[in-house]
This record gives sequence, structure tokens and C-alpha cells, in this order.
Amino acid sequence: MLILTRKKDQSIIINDNIEVIVMDVVDGKVKLGIKAPKDIEIYRKEICDDIKDMNKVAAKNDKGDIKSLSDFFNKL
Repeated sequence: MLILTRKKDQSIIINDNIEVIVMDVVDGKVKLGIKAPKDIEIYRKEICDDIKDMNKVAAKNDKGDIKSLSDFFNKL
């Protein structure tokens, strides 16, 4: 893991085509801006984890049980 220190309006570049910019820091919360090509999908980690969990539920659900998927979505 690479750990960097950045201040407001400073940024990092990933793979020559993704820029992560520190937009603001208030009360310990960091607001980031991300410039990336439109074909790059960007998710918050918790959303990505939810998508993976939904895929696991769907893969186990070979009978097409909509109720179990609906229950999963309602937990979100």
C-alpha cells in the first residue's frame, strides 16, 4: 500500500489517465474529485462490496427466487 500526504488542491496521478484531487478537508472528512476516462468504472468501496454480495446471492439462487434478492436489496 502506498501512503501519501496531500493538501487541498493537490492531486495524484494513476496510470497516466486517472487524477485524484483533494477538493476539501473539513472536520476530518476529505472530499475527492476524480478525473478519469468515461470507460473507467468508479465505485465507492462499500458499493462495490454490495455488488459482489448481490452477485453471490444471485449465483446461489438457481431457482430465480426473487424474494431472497428483494430481501437483500431491502437491507441496503
